[in-house]
Amino acid sequence: MEPEPELYDALDGQVALVTGANRGIGREIATRLTDLGATVYAGTRSASNDVPGGTRSALLDVTQEGDVEATVDGIFEETGRLDVLVNNAGVGEFDDSLVAEPTTRIDRTLAVNLRGPMLLCKHALPLLLQREGGRVVNVSSGMGALAEPQRGGSPSYRVSKTGLNGLTAYLHGEYGDRGLLANSVCPGWVRTDMGGENASRSIEEGAATPVWLCRFEPGSPAGLFWRDRRVIDW
Repeated sequence: MEPEPELYDALDGQVALVTGANRGIGREIATRLTDLGATVYAGTRSASNDVPGGTRSALLDVTQEGDVEATVDGIFEETGRLDVLVNNAGVGEFDDSLVAEPTTRIDRTLAVNLRGPMLLCKHALPLLLQREGGRVVNVSSGMGALAEPQRGGSPSYRVSKTGLNGLTAYLHGEYGDRGLLANSVCPGWVRTDMGGENASRSIEEGAATPVWLCRFEPGSPAGLFWRDRRVIDW
C-alpha cells in the first residue's frame, strides 16, 4: 500500500525557498506555492532573471556558499522561519560516456546538482528544524535510480542524482526523528530547456508531485523517492 500523507490545504504563513525558480519546473513550483499562500523566495543566479509574480527574488548561485548563506540569513531576518526548501536547480548534458565527458562538465554538474543542495541543507537546517514538519524536496531523476539500468551515457548527471537521493536518505536518517520531512522526486521527462521539446511531459505535470510533497503535514511519509505521487525504488 502507498503511504498516505496528510496534506495542508493552504500554506498561509509558511515560507518556502525554491532554487532555480526563474524558469521551468522551479518557476512552476514557486508559482503554485505562492498560489497556496506561502511566502516564496525564488532563487535565481542573476538579478536580471525574471521570477514569478508574487515571489521574492533571491540572488542565489547554489555553487557559491556565500550566496547560500546570505539567502538563508536574509530569509531569517525578513521572516524568522523557513518551512520548505525545494532543491530544484540543476544542470545536465547528455549522451557522452564517462570517457568522453569533459572533466569541466563533471565538476559543474556535481557542483550544481549535489554540492549545491548539500550547502542549502547545511545552512537551512537550523530554520527547517525550528518547527516539526519542515520539508526538503529534492528534485531528482529516475536516471539516478540504482534500481534502473545505469546505461545510456550522461554519467555525471546520473551520479549527481544518485548522490542527491543519498542526501535525502541521510537527511531522513539524521533528522527524521526531529520532525524533518525529506523526500526525493522524479518529475519525469519534462519539456524544459534541459529536457527539450520532444519530452513527454509538460512543465505543469513535472511540477505536480514536487508541489504535493511541499504540502505534507508533520508526520507524513519521508525518506522516500516519489514519481507521480507513488513511491519508486532508489
